[in-house]
Amino acid sequence: MIVCIAEKPSVARDIADVLGAKNRKEGYIEGNGYQVTWTFGHLCTLKEPHEYTPSWKSWSLSSLPMIPPRFGIKLINDSGIEKQFHIIEKLMQEAEMIINCGDAGQEGELIQRWVMQKAGAKCPVKRLWISSLTEEAIRDGFANLKDQAEFQPLYEAGLSRAIGDWTLGMNATRLYTLKYGQNKQVLSIGRVQTPTLALIVKRQQEIEHFVPKQYWELKTVYRDTVFSAIVRKSDEELAEEAEKEKENPSAKKKTQPDANRGIPQITDEQTGKELLERIRNVDFTVTEVSSKKGTEAPPRLFDLTSLQVECNKKFSYSADMTLQLIQSLYEKKVATYPRVDTTFLSDDIYPKCPKILEGLKDYAVYTTALSGKPLIKSKKVFDNSKVTDHHAIIPTGVQPQGLSDMEKRVFDLIARRFTAVFYPDCKFSTTTVIGEADQIEFKVTGKQILEPGWRIIFAKDVPEEGKENEEESVLPAFTKGESGPHSPMLNEKWTQPPRPYTEATLLRAMETAGKLVDNDELRDALKENGIGRPSTRAAIIETLFKRHYIRKERKNLIATPTGVELIQLIHEELLKSAELTGIWEKKLREIERKSYDAGTFLAELKQMVTEIVYSVLRDNSNRRVTVTTDDSPKIPLKKAAAPKNGEEEPKKKAAPRKPRASKKAATPEAPKEDNLPADDSILGKACPVCGTGIIIKGKTAYGCSQWKNGCKFRKPFKA
Repeated sequence: MIVCIAEKPSVARDIADVLGAKNRKEGYIEGNGYQVTWTFGHLCTLKEPHEYTPSWKSWSLSSLPMIPPRFGIKLINDSGIEKQFHIIEKLMQEAEMIINCGDAGQEGELIQRWVMQKAGAKCPVKRLWISSLTEEAIRDGFANLKDQAEFQPLYEAGLSRAIGDWTLGMNATRLYTLKYGQNKQVLSIGRVQTPTLALIVKRQQEIEHFVPKQYWELKTVYRDTVFSAIVRKSDEELAEEAEKEKENPSAKKKTQPDANRGIPQITDEQTGKELLERIRNVDFTVTEVSSKKGTEAPPRLFDLTSLQVECNKKFSYSADMTLQLIQSLYEKKVATYPRVDTTFLSDDIYPKCPKILEGLKDYAVYTTALSGKPLIKSKKVFDNSKVTDHHAIIPTGVQPQGLSDMEKRVFDLIARRFTAVFYPDCKFSTTTVIGEADQIEFKVTGKQILEPGWRIIFAKDVPEEGKENEEESVLPAFTKGESGPHSPMLNEKWTQPPRPYTEATLLRAMETAGKLVDNDELRDALKENGIGRPSTRAAIIETLFKRHYIRKERKNLIATPTGVELIQLIHEELLKSAELTGIWEKKLREIERKSYDAGTFLAELKQMVTEIVYSVLRDNSNRRVTVTTDDSPKIPLKKAAAPKNGEEEPKKKAAPRKPRASKKAATPEAPKEDNLPADDSILGKACPVCGTGIIIKGKTAYGCSQWKNGCKFRKPFKA
C-alpha cells in the first residue's frame, strides 16, 4: 500500500477523492492501492527541558544556559493526538511507499518529517508539492511527485528555526523572569516577539518625546485656485534624502540644480505677516506652466503580508483574522496557497490565466474585455527569478460558493487585483503651474486621468494604498505671463509626531526589519532580512496581546507599561534589534537555499545565547519589571512547560489539537452595543460584550467569533 499523509482531515478527503480511495476507516481512508491519513497540524514537538536533564525541571539561574547536546522530539501530550499517531505509525511501518502531502511550506515539511521520524518510517518517501487544492492541481501534483530528498534544505531550515526559538526562548524567558520579574510572573522573551515589541515601544517613545514646532504656511488664491508658497528644504531634510539615496542607489534621482528653491520655512508669525503684507497689493504672475504625461502600472498581486495590510486598512481585520480567512478560501479551493512572500507569478502560470479569468463569473463585466485576445504579460507580474516554492495569491478559477461575508470581501480583493494586472496601465497628465508675487514663488499641481486603464476595476472601491490624496483636481487653463489680483493668506500649523503602529504598518515594519520603505522594489530587497515569516507574523502580534505587552486603541497598537518596561530593561541588542533578528532570518532563508550551513547557524546561536546569559547575570542593578495584570502566567517551579513559539508558559491540560488554529487576543475598544446598526456594516468590528472577538454573521443574527468560548453577544437581523 502507498500511504499518503496530509496535514488535516479536510485535505486528506480532497486527496482521497482524487485518488479514488473511498473506504473510510478509523483515522484514514483506503482504496485503489492508497491509504490516505492525516495529522492535526503538529503532532510532535521538541522535548521539554526536564526531559533532557531532570535538574532543568525547576527554574534557577544556576542551570542557565540550557543547551542540550542533542535535541529530541516527542508526541504532544493529548489522547486524541496519541490515538491518531498510533494509526499513522502502523500504516507507515507496513507501507511500501509514503507520499508526504503536508502543507507545501517550511512548517508543513517539519510537521510531517517529525511524524515520519517518530513513526520509524523506513520505506521510500515522495513529496506532493501543490499551490492549490483544486482537483486539477492535485492530479498534476501526483503526476509530478518529487523526491523527498529535494526538500532536505527546507526541513533543515525549519528544524534550525524550531531549535533556535527553543534555545533562545527557553533560556531568555527563564533568565529575565528570574532576574527581573516579580511575584513569580513570567517575562516572555522570543526571537521575533521581542524585537517586534521593541519596534512598538520605540515608536511610542518617539511620539511621547515629540516636541511640536509651530510654523506658518503662506498661500494665495488666484483664479479660484489655491497656490502654496514654495518652501526651501532644510539641511536636515536634504541630509535625510541623501541617506535614502545611499540606501537605494538604483532609485531615480530627482535632484535638479535649482531643486531647492523657495523661501525658508516660516517659523515665526511676524515673518509670515511681513511676507503677507509684502505681496498683498502686488499682482500675481504665472511664470511657468508645464504638463507631463505619465503611466501607472496596476497594483501588485498579493503576498500574505500585503493582503493582511490591505484587509487591516479597508476592513479593520487583524492579521490573524485575515490569515484564517485566506486559509479558508484556500481550503475551499477558490484561492491559491496563502503563506507566501512573493507578489510574482511564474511563467508556467501564464497559459492558465485565461481559464482562471473565465471562472470569475461575478467579474464578467471586467473579464469579458480580456477574452479572445492575448493577455498582457508584464515583467512586474511574471518573473521566474522572483518565485521559489510558491507564487503570489491568486484565484484558482473555481466559482466561489457558500462564502461568508468576510470571506467574500477578501476574495473580492484577490479577484480584482488578479484581473487588473491584465489591464493596460493608467495614463494621466500632471500639470504644474508656478507663479510669483514680489519674487516669492508659489506652486500648484493638478492631475487628470486620460485613460483609466486598470483603474476602472477599482472605480467604486476605496482608493488604492497610498493614493488617497493623489487625485488632485483638474486645473483651469493658465498661460505663462498672465497676471492679476490674488488673495494671500497665512495659516498656522504645527509639526506632527510619528503615527502609532497599526497592524498594517507593523506588518510592513516586520517585513523590512523596521525600515520605513514605500518603494516596492526596495521592499522586495529588504524582505530577505524581514523578521518572522509571512505565516507567523500574525501569531507573533497575537502573542504580544496575550502576554499583555500591547493593547489596541481603535486601530493603533499601544505598548502597555509592562511591555515598555521589559524593552527598557533589555540591554542586549541581539534580543531586541529588528535588524539583527533580520540577519538571523536571512541565514534561515539561506539554509533553505543551501547557501548556508545549519550546523554553523546552531553553533552561532548557542554562543549568542551563552553570551546573553552571562551578560545578564553580571547585572547588579536590581532592576524589576512591574507586571500589573492579574492573569499573567506564573513561574512553573515544579514543572516546566512545552515551548510555544520558542517561549515558556505554564502548562495547562492539553486540549484536542486543531490544525494551526490561531488564538484571539485583544482587539479594538469595543463599540457600545446600543449604537450598533443591525446590518453588515458592523461585520469585523470588535465585540461590544467580550471585547476580544469580532462580529460575524450567522443565519438569523450577528454574533461574536468567540461564541464557542462563551461570549453571549447576539444582535438579530433587521425585520
